[in-house]
Amino acid sequence: MHPFLIALQFLTRIPVTSTGEWQAENAGKSLLYYPLVGLILGAVLVLMAMILQDQSPMLAAALILCCWVLITGGLHLDGLADSADAWAGAHGDKQRALDIMKDSRAGPMAIVMLILVLLVKFSALYVLLQLDAPELLLLAPMLGRASVIVLFMTTAYVREQGLGSDMKIYLPRQQAQLVLLLVCVMPVLVAGLPLAMALVVTGLVTLFFLRHLMLKRIDGMTGDTLGASIEICEAVILCVLVF
Repeated sequence: MHPFLIALQFLTRIPVTSTGEWQAENAGKSLLYYPLVGLILGAVLVLMAMILQDQSPMLAAALILCCWVLITGGLHLDGLADSADAWAGAHGDKQRALDIMKDSRAGPMAIVMLILVLLVKFSALYVLLQLDAPELLLLAPMLGRASVIVLFMTTAYVREQGLGSDMKIYLPRQQAQLVLLLVCVMPVLVAGLPLAMALVVTGLVTLFFLRHLMLKRIDGMTGDTLGASIEICEAVILCVLVF
C-alpha cells in the first residue's frame, strides 16, 4: 500500500481504493505525506470559500467548518475529547489517564473543549472570510498535520503496540526534516514572509507547550494527544491569520 494512500485513508474520509499489502514500514513513511493531505484538505476549504463568496460570511463559515469536520470524520476532535477527559479525570495518574483515553464515553470536559475549539475555529473562519483572503485556508490544515511529524521526531510514543509504534520506528527522519523545511516555505508563498514567520513561531510555541503537557501527564504521546494537537494548532493558526 502506498504511504500516501495510507495517510489519505487515515486522515480523511475521502474514498480511496487501497492497493498492495499492509506494511509497518509504509505506515512510518506515510507521516511524510501528512502535510500534503492537509494541503489537499485546505484546497477543499478554499474551493468552498470561493463557491460561497456571495453568501453571508457567517453561513459560509459554518458550512466550511462542517465540511472540515466531515471530511476528516471528526478523527482529531475525538482525540481532543479523549485527551481533555484524561487530563481532567486522571489527577496526575499516568495509567489512569491512558485508561480514560480508551474509554469511548465523553465526559463534561470533553464536551467543553470541543465547543471551545470549534467556537474559536468558526469565529476565525468568519473573520477570515470577511478579509476576502480564502487562499489562507490552505495553511491551517497543512501546518496542523505537520505538527504530527514534529511530535514523532521529538516525543516518545507511550503505547508499546499499535500503529503509532510502527510510525515512530519507521519514520524516515532525514526525509521528515526535508518535508518540514518545505512546509515552512509554503506559508511564505501564500501569506508573505512576516505572516509566515508569525505562523511558524506561534505554531511551534503552541506545539511544544502541548508536548510539555504530554510529557508531564503521560510521559509522551498517544494517538489521542496527536489528534488534540492537530485541532489546537489549527485553531491557533487560524487566530494568527486574522489578528
